[in-house]
Amino acid sequence: MLDFALPVGPALVALLVAIAFFAGIGITTIGPGGIFLTIALYALTPLSPGTIAGTAQATFVATGLVATAAYVRSGELATGETRTLTVVLSVSSVAGALAGAGLNAFVSRGMFGLLLGGLASGVGGVILYRERRGFMPLATFDQTTASGKLALGALGFVLGGFSGLLGVGGPVLAVPALVLVGVPMLYAIAVAQVQSIFIAAFASLGYLAQGTISLALAGVVGLPLVAGVLVGWRVAHLVDPNRLKVALGGVLLLVGPYLAL
Repeated sequence: MLDFALPVGPALVALLVAIAFFAGIGITTIGPGGIFLTIALYALTPLSPGTIAGTAQATFVATGLVATAAYVRSGELATGETRTLTVVLSVSSVAGALAGAGLNAFVSRGMFGLLLGGLASGVGGVILYRERRGFMPLATFDQTTASGKLALGALGFVLGGFSGLLGVGGPVLAVPALVLVGVPMLYAIAVAQVQSIFIAAFASLGYLAQGTISLALAGVVGLPLVAGVLVGWRVAHLVDPNRLKVALGGVLLLVGPYLAL
């Protein structure tokens, strides 16, 4: 059933609020900032995987809306190419998000940590390796062709599935994936914000049906998370995109082993 009472004490609430603010900065600066909220809920509270993922996804609806508005204002979502990429990824991620939310009910707390840590380490390692080697993108998609749209749709479904399963928010996976297929960093962050609205909204519906969202906790950490999103958007336009990519890979690589333990 839905819980309208805070499941943690005042001291822990204060710590989660601080973490949420910095996680929000990461969402619009490097993409995977939202993973730190999920990590905090997993590491600092006794909540079940369903409550962790459901509560996190509820907050990501708000961050997606605010971040999308910010990147519309700064122009990254104004191009036709970006709009096509955004629509295909967002629509295809819906089915994946619902499927992932449904699968979460069968994942133990220990397995949840292993999946979260393994995913973070793997993606971060690949990005750092390729940036240091100066490799070309892993793949490119021609968005004007049916086969290109189909490939992007498959990517969106997979990203939505993992995001819905682990409650990490769309940008956590979408930004690294888009960077690996050659999308410029700021455009990847912008597209991921729109996709995150769809992923978070439909994943939240799945968790709502299961009754595993702490609405009180989502409200408490959601406000500083949104505030951090606006700060991060400003920061992203002041820092060299190549440095942002290195920071993205490093953050993911560092947090992965901790989660898997």
